[in-house]
Amino acid sequence: METIFKEKPVKLFIALLTSTLLLLAPEAYSRDSKLMLSIEDAMQSADFKERLDPTIQLYFGHQKHAKKLSSFGNFTTNKKTNAFGKSDGEACRWVFLSALLALQERAKAEGGNAVVNIVSYYKKQKYSSNSEFECHAGAIMAGVALNGDVVKLAR
Repeated sequence: METIFKEKPVKLFIALLTSTLLLLAPEAYSRDSKLMLSIEDAMQSADFKERLDPTIQLYFGHQKHAKKLSSFGNFTTNKKTNAFGKSDGEACRWVFLSALLALQERAKAEGGNAVVNIVSYYKKQKYSSNSEFECHAGAIMAGVALNGDVVKLAR
C-alpha cells in the first residue's frame, strides 16, 4: 500500500510536466524574429568575397548603376537555412549569401551581367533599401527572400 502512494505523486508530476511542455512547445518553435541587417557588413565578410561572382554585379534598392542595355525579367528567390546552433545574425548572413548566389545564377542563365533593384520580399512584401536586408529567424530556420531585375549593363 505504501508504494502506491509513493508512485502516484511521481506519475502525477510527470503527467503535469509533459502536459506543460507540450503546450509550450509550439511557442518555442514558432518564433519568427524580423531582423534588419547591414548589406555592407555582410558583403565585406570573407564568405561573400570568396563565393559571389564579381562579374555579376548586385545593386540594392535604388543604387545607381550603368545604363541598361537589356532586361531579362524580374525574379524572386526564397531561401531558408538551418539556424540551429547559430546566432540569428550568423544564420541570416548565411541565407542572404545563398539568396544572392541564386540571383547571380539566374542572371548568368538569362544572359545578364547584373541584378538591379534588389529588394527584400518576405511573404511577398517588398522592402527596398540600399543598406539593409530583411531576414526572419526562428528556433530552427532562418529565411531571406529577395526580388530583383536581371539586366545587361553597359560596362
